[in-house]
Formats: sequence, structure tokens, C-alpha cells
Amino acid sequence: MRVGITGHRGLPEHIETQVRAMLAERVKTFDSRDLVGITCIADGPDAWWAEAVLEAGGKVEVVIPAEEYRAGLPDWHHPLYDKLLQSASDVHRTGLRESTSEAHQAGSEILVGLSDELTAVWDGQPARGYGGTADVVSYAERVGVPVTVLWPKGAKR
Repeated sequence: MRVGITGHRGLPEHIETQVRAMLAERVKTFDSRDLVGITCIADGPDAWWAEAVLEAGGKVEVVIPAEEYRAGLPDWHHPLYDKLLQSASDVHRTGLRESTSEAHQAGSEILVGLSDELTAVWDGQPARGYGGTADVVSYAERVGVPVTVLWPKGAKR
């Protein structure tokens, strides 16, 4: 089973704890020997999903939206990003250089195309900018990839 991830970055710590637990539970619903997590490994749910999949014994494939993508992520996330990238069984690239909203959406569309289903850590609200979680969910629904939404009850971004 190939399961992609999309989700909100910059979540408060108390929501992070809940989301990490939800992702760990989600991983348990799959046979880890056949599980491939598809992720852009950004800080937040992307990286947490990759960690949970690897911890369960699954594999991770990484989609890199742009050559400058890593540089646009927080410096504190770079060590984990590098570690997860090195752990990847495969890496997919958009071929784009600049890390723009359009590149992020292009990467997400590749991610959805590689996935049998998509897990979305999403509050159900519209995207705050092009290529946000809501846009990825909408794209997955348009192309017929099933979406499972995870969001802690009563949580606010």
C-alpha cells in the first residue's frame, strides 16, 4: 500500500503531540511490510509520517518539489530532512529549481499520483496559499485518490 501525506506545518506543540499519535495509529492499520509512505518530508506531518512509517518497518519515498526546497525549510529541520532523505527507498523530483507555491503543488501532484491513498492532516479550512493542504486534498479527490483526514477534535491552527 502506497500512502501519501499532506498536512499543515507549524502546528502548536499540543496539537503536534495529538497528530503524531494519530499518524502512529494510522500506520498500524497497514501491513508494514507492504507500506510505502510518500512524502515531501517538510517539517510537521510530512516528516512525522515518514518517521512513523520507517519505525514500523515500512519504506519511504520522497518527492522533492524543487532543487531549492530544503533551503526554504526551517534550519532546525535540516538534520531530520537529511536523515529522512537518506532513508528513502526512492526519490522523485519535479525538475523545478525555485521553491515556489507552484513547485509545491507540482510536488504534491506527483505525490498524489504515486499514492494509492492520501492521508491529510487538515483542519478542513481553505488553503492559506496556493499549494496548501486543502489544494492537495482537492486535487486528490479530483483524480480519484481516496483521502483520509486526520485532525484532533476541537483543535485550531
